[in-house]
Amino acid sequence: MDVFRALGNESLLSNSSGPARWDPFHRPLDSIQPWHFRLVAAVMFVVTSLSLAENLAVILVTFKFKQLRQPVNYVIVNLSVADFLVSLTGGTISFLANLKGYFYMGHWACVLEGFAVTFFGIVALWSLALLAFERYVVICRPLGNMRLRGKHAAQGIAFVWTFSFVWTIPPTMGWSSYTTSKIGTTCEPNWYSGAYNDRSYIIAFFTTCFIVPLLVILVSYGKLLQKLTKVSDTQGRLKTARKPERQVTRMVVVMIIAFLICWMPYATFSILATAYPSVELDPHLAAIPAFFSKTATVYNPVIYVFMNKQFRKCLIQMFRCSATESAESNMNPTSERATLTQDKRGSQLSIMAVRSTIS
Repeated sequence: MDVFRALGNESLLSNSSGPARWDPFHRPLDSIQPWHFRLVAAVMFVVTSLSLAENLAVILVTFKFKQLRQPVNYVIVNLSVADFLVSLTGGTISFLANLKGYFYMGHWACVLEGFAVTFFGIVALWSLALLAFERYVVICRPLGNMRLRGKHAAQGIAFVWTFSFVWTIPPTMGWSSYTTSKIGTTCEPNWYSGAYNDRSYIIAFFTTCFIVPLLVILVSYGKLLQKLTKVSDTQGRLKTARKPERQVTRMVVVMIIAFLICWMPYATFSILATAYPSVELDPHLAAIPAFFSKTATVYNPVIYVFMNKQFRKCLIQMFRCSATESAESNMNPTSERATLTQDKRGSQLSIMAVRSTIS
């Protein structure tokens, strides 16, 4: 508790505004109208509610239906768990803080939210990178005919959680800190300090937890598209390859665009605040990227799961309270294996590649 209070005091000093020192733990920022906080609270309530409902549905339906329990779906469930926890901790605390207009819950809650949102958010980002790498391995087969098994997915998930914890725990132990944002109703890593201790952490954190997973996503999906295009150009029956290729291409483009839209504004703001700590940023503008990045927890289930035909059928079946056996018997295995759900050979996308190469 002493550590939390010390970190809170540091964040208090870093958020002074003008001649009169502003305490984000005791009163709202004077330059922001009360209805602005209530508007943000309403937005966070909607985003948090949608995220909790969607990600909980992903987790429940995957555990309920046996045909969904495949290695690639382990990563998708891991992504949903991370997004669920981001909304449960950061979304809930942010909603309550914006209702009051300041971080009335105190220093410990600030550190808790800063750590939890950063930790689970990085788990989600690296889960996206792991999912992209898995698809690259299955389609491009750089490792030969090695099949993706449950133990491989489990090892990847264990790496994601361990790696994320290693890079988000240092601010609670003295290497940088978690502090209130410019608006005073959320907490995050201390982007605003010009001290060497803070800047060194931010640079290392940004490189390992944003640039690296982004490169993994872009390179993996780039190789995947290159492979599918090559297969389409070199085999004779183009009609059999065009439809799966269009589906995969569309999904890949949506994935990359959604990733960049959600996280690039926040990453850009973080770089700017770290590189130029003396720059005075308007609290309204400074708050937008952080709140916008939290909407990724709503988009991820839609893009990665709800666009999956097999998952949609299982989800409808679950809400209709029908037996699992009837849902399995009504499935069309041939059509479903061409979706984004894992098949018996290691991935749904491998079926697309196999079909496009058979004459």
